[in-house]
Amino acid sequence: MTVFWKPWQNIFSICLVLCTTAVLSAQFQLQPLNSTVQQGSDARFIATVQGNWQIMTWTVRQIMVLTIPAGGNTTSFSPQFSARFCSSGNTSCVEFTIHNVTRRESGPVICTMLGEYGSKTAQLHVEESGTVNIMEGNMTVIQDQEVKFQCVATAWFPTPTISWTRNGQAINSNLYNTTSMADGDSFNSTSVLTFQAISNTTVECQATVQTLTKPQSSSVFLVVVPKPPNWTVLIAVVVSFGGFALLILLIIGLIFCYKRRKKKQPNYQDEMR
Repeated sequence: MTVFWKPWQNIFSICLVLCTTAVLSAQFQLQPLNSTVQQGSDARFIATVQGNWQIMTWTVRQIMVLTIPAGGNTTSFSPQFSARFCSSGNTSCVEFTIHNVTRRESGPVICTMLGEYGSKTAQLHVEESGTVNIMEGNMTVIQDQEVKFQCVATAWFPTPTISWTRNGQAINSNLYNTTSMADGDSFNSTSVLTFQAISNTTVECQATVQTLTKPQSSSVFLVVVPKPPNWTVLIAVVVSFGGFALLILLIIGLIFCYKRRKKKQPNYQDEMR
């Protein structure tokens, strides 16, 4: 009987461990597991624990930055990091904050409960917005002339999304071409817009990343002046009318001369008689 009992005993032990682990995992949660924030803002994570615990630690990029005991006397190794209970006297919920976050804090954020609860890991992603400028500035062109604007977005992470508007209306992406290039640990993007000038227009270039609530933008004003008169056509018309009038006058003159000559001819014959 002993020979047959041992395998079942091992299986029972494994199931007991797995069930215990699952229960403890459900009792300890970390949210959000993925967080994307703008550089210079605050990143917050919430740890919830069902049951008693003694000490909680927080690690950012493999460096322990804060410890908090259930008693609430937090020890932070930098003023950039803080923690507090979500509500007074309730130790089941802890809010951990990274203040004025930079891209150096990007990566794993680990909350560890000393003891049987183990640890949970979240990922922090930090975006950076740079500058955006339309290089040409305000322009004045002749109607129907093709115009080109170049927008440069500098020092962004990740690569920004570039778009254009004319008088507040979005421009079809087929009318502009955008390229991006890495510059150290950030990206620079250049977008070139080409179109035919019809009327006065406000042209705006916008750059954005996921965490920006409002795109960065740069705008210029395009002044369109009417085409100058086509003097070639006007001269051709004047010459045509002038030539026609001259021809009429020539014909009239020939007729007049012919009639005078005809009148004078009989008088000459009379003199000969």
